[in-house]
Amino acid sequence: MIKVLLHGCSGRMGKVISSTALNFNTLKIVAGIDRFKTNELDYPVFTSLEECTVDYDVLLDFSSAAALKSLLDFSKKTKKPIVICSTGFTQEDLNLIDETSNLIPLFRSGNMSVGINLINNLLRKITPFLYNNYDIEIVEKHHNQKLDSPSGTAVLLADTIKESISEETKFVHGREGIAKREHKEIGIHAVRGGGIVGDHEVIFAGTGEVIELTHKAISREVFAVGALKACEYMGNISEAGLYNMDDVLNLKF
Repeated sequence: MIKVLLHGCSGRMGKVISSTALNFNTLKIVAGIDRFKTNELDYPVFTSLEECTVDYDVLLDFSSAAALKSLLDFSKKTKKPIVICSTGFTQEDLNLIDETSNLIPLFRSGNMSVGINLINNLLRKITPFLYNNYDIEIVEKHHNQKLDSPSGTAVLLADTIKESISEETKFVHGREGIAKREHKEIGIHAVRGGGIVGDHEVIFAGTGEVIELTHKAISREVFAVGALKACEYMGNISEAGLYNMDDVLNLKF
């Protein structure tokens, strides 16, 4: 049984993860960390990592980018795997993640959905064939409480597309003014409103046809399942390194 320490347990996703974990017979959430304590959960909750006295196997974070340094410092002390599901990291944050992965097993993904990661792998295959004759645009939609824009998923998809193209390309975030689109542009557009869980669309717009890859998250449970699968995987990893959903789903083909 893999013992999971959940950071951000009182948040929206934390509560979904806690309920979804009951369907997993390979792991158990043994404690939670959150500055907002709650009595709704069936495990002890501490207000900080330093206060935690419960032994664990994997630290699962679904809080915010602001907590990154404390999470990495704590994990380096315990020398145990960490699964990072937060988004909105700066380049400095990403550099710190890379450096820390040389010391401990570290998992990070821009999206925990199985479907999104399958689409991401598909983009690696089709983008080199389509780029010359198609313009590429990404549209993402989320609820009005989401802090980072564009979403971590949109960044994940955009980076994959860019890395799949041998020619020089550039990201364009939204459009305004009077100017023709350059072919080398990869457009990224963010919509925020209501309670949208998370919609992502990659558009390949050609002269005579349009190809669209669309993913709509109907429930936050899809992210919880992916996060817990990552915990299952990382619970059996002892070698330092940077891991992602490709490793979890064995999608490295």
